[in-house]
Amino acid sequence: MATWCLPEQRRELQQDKRNRAITARRQHLKSVMLQIAATELEKEQSRREAEKQNYLSEHCPPLHIPGSASAVQELCKQLHAKIDTAEEEKYDMEIRVQKSTKELEDMNQKLFDLRGKFKRPPLRRVRMSADAMLKALLGSKHKVCMDLRANLKQVKKEDTEKERDLRDVGDWRKNIEEKSGMEGRKKMFESES
Repeated sequence: MATWCLPEQRRELQQDKRNRAITARRQHLKSVMLQIAATELEKEQSRREAEKQNYLSEHCPPLHIPGSASAVQELCKQLHAKIDTAEEEKYDMEIRVQKSTKELEDMNQKLFDLRGKFKRPPLRRVRMSADAMLKALLGSKHKVCMDLRANLKQVKKEDTEKERDLRDVGDWRKNIEEKSGMEGRKKMFESES
């Protein structure tokens, strides 16, 4: 039984079928890739375990504990010597790693400088006194105390007559009342002479 449909509808149906096929194909490829990755991970893990076993069998032979005390002491001395050499190697390796990471950081900084792109570090607002700032910048060389208030002289403020008069002159009504009448004139004459 044939169904009749318009050409636009037919195109939409065909497009829909293609989209479903593409989606199904993508999902299939994705599942196949995941299966391959899982098998590769298992192989890698088994290979690492085999390498670990080989290394341990080479560098760590089975321990045979002797029966006499002197032989046990000698074995302990040998084990101590091996531990010391292993610690030295570990220390040397750590120093090499630190040195190489420092070189990498320097190279990355030079690369940023050459490109002209500067990476701005995240800055924080820090409340710091002048003493603390100088100590951070100069280190142990910093001996001077920057307490500015301690270096100021103590000055006692004396109330002079001129300042008192200027303060009192502020209210003009007082001045007029004081200078009005005979008492005010008397004060004026006394102050002039």
